[in-house]
Amino acid sequence: MKAQDQNLRFVRWEEEDGLYVGYCPDLFPRGGVCHAGTEDQAYRQLCALVAEEVEELQCAGRILPPPSPRPRREAIPV
Repeated sequence: MKAQDQNLRFVRWEEEDGLYVGYCPDLFPRGGVCHAGTEDQAYRQLCALVAEEVEELQCAGRILPPPSPRPRREAIPV
């Protein structure tokens, strides 16, 4: 598994911005790091940013933050 694949990444619609915003809380804890008009575009941007950040941290000899476990929520049938 690649180092950049170990961290939670997600995209969600932000009504206030009127855009999809990408998040990776383990690497970017202060909030969303990219935005786009479609979910796919935002996710592609997010993946590129995560890969870039991991590469920069590794090149600098820094230890990557450990992926934090996320509790799973049970799906609730509609």
